[in-house]
Amino acid sequence: MILKLEYKGSGAMLTAVVGINWGDEGKGRMVDLLSKEYDLVCRYQGGNNAGHTVINDRGKFILNLLPSGILRPETVNVMGPGMVIDLEHLCKELSGLKEKGVSVTPDNLKISDKAFICLPYHKQQDILEEERLGDRQYGSTRRGISPVYGDKYMKKGLRLGDLRYPDTLREKVENILDWKDIIFRSYGSEVPPAEEIISWLEAYGSGLIAHVTDTTEVLTKADDAGKKILFEAQLGALRDIDYGIYPYTTSSQTLAAYAPTGAGIPGAKLHCTAGVMKAYSSCVGAGPFTAELFGQEADVLRKAGNEYGAATGRPRRVGGFDVPASRYGVRMQGADYLALTKLDVLSYLDKIPVCVAYEIDGVKTDGFPIGDALMKAKPVYEYVEGFREDISKCRKPGDLPDAAMKYIKFIESAVGCPIKYISVGAGRDDYLVME
Repeated sequence: MILKLEYKGSGAMLTAVVGINWGDEGKGRMVDLLSKEYDLVCRYQGGNNAGHTVINDRGKFILNLLPSGILRPETVNVMGPGMVIDLEHLCKELSGLKEKGVSVTPDNLKISDKAFICLPYHKQQDILEEERLGDRQYGSTRRGISPVYGDKYMKKGLRLGDLRYPDTLREKVENILDWKDIIFRSYGSEVPPAEEIISWLEAYGSGLIAHVTDTTEVLTKADDAGKKILFEAQLGALRDIDYGIYPYTTSSQTLAAYAPTGAGIPGAKLHCTAGVMKAYSSCVGAGPFTAELFGQEADVLRKAGNEYGAATGRPRRVGGFDVPASRYGVRMQGADYLALTKLDVLSYLDKIPVCVAYEIDGVKTDGFPIGDALMKAKPVYEYVEGFREDISKCRKPGDLPDAAMKYIKFIESAVGCPIKYISVGAGRDDYLVME
């Protein structure tokens, strides 16, 4: 007899909001918009190496670690086991919210006891490695993300749940530092003393223990009760460790398929995936970026879109909309529909640049290659008619200029996925829904 095992959830709505490209697509504002319809919002991977910007009636918020649903008082927020959490950074982020009148309690913020702690020596190692690489750097944010994920899979890490057991915490720290010392000496450096790490853990971990819990239990109960759950990704499909532009990727899975696992409810099945992409391309960090524009054309676009990293402040590389990369990202994410952000930024252009294909060794392709082939790819640009009109006040499709609507339909057809939301400004209500 064959037994068929089935997930026992209620079938409540489970939706992932994910990036289609290199990150910085505007996922935070989409999570903020959609979260009003959901009971829980979960971050499921990454650390404080990227930022989600949300603008509402309380002001501008840049969230590096906290789920974007934290700005809605009725929403429960979850930081899942797939995350790596810098306790010091999280404490400062929470303090900043408190100063702006945002209440965060153990009732509306749940942190997985299985999430890994990003420690000061991870940041130190990150910097040492980038400095050693010199011109070959990967463009790391130098916030310790790669080393802490490396330690996780080397089984040499600390998890949030370890904070509950101070009697054994010291021994774990000492054993890890004894191993780390070999690595640090290879860089001509030394690991910090165990006492310094213990003091850091006590200083920044003590106030977080009340938030630490089993997020699998939290999410399972919520799903069984018919609650709606929204999963929030960091970065985009092209930064995924397995399917992105390796090795110029992050160190975690940024795809929607990983969302339930990274949040703490691996047996659940997503009902919907909302992909987010810009009306043009932007990229922070090193690695292949085929559609990149240079010179004055890039400077004007960067200034118009205020393209500077939310986590680092670094100027973003910019380019026209990249069809091959976006079509690939849509496929990898399994997007059911798309949100197109920052369409308003393009209003200054008479002709809008679009990278419609790549040329590799003289051969034109509309696919998205990997490895050395991608490094050699050159953009094939076409120019689409601009709309030369302020669209920031548009609130329904009929308000848009014909040229803007044609551009939307051009992109929708090119990537093979319907566009549902269009953002026409930075504010919470600056968007329209396509019919």
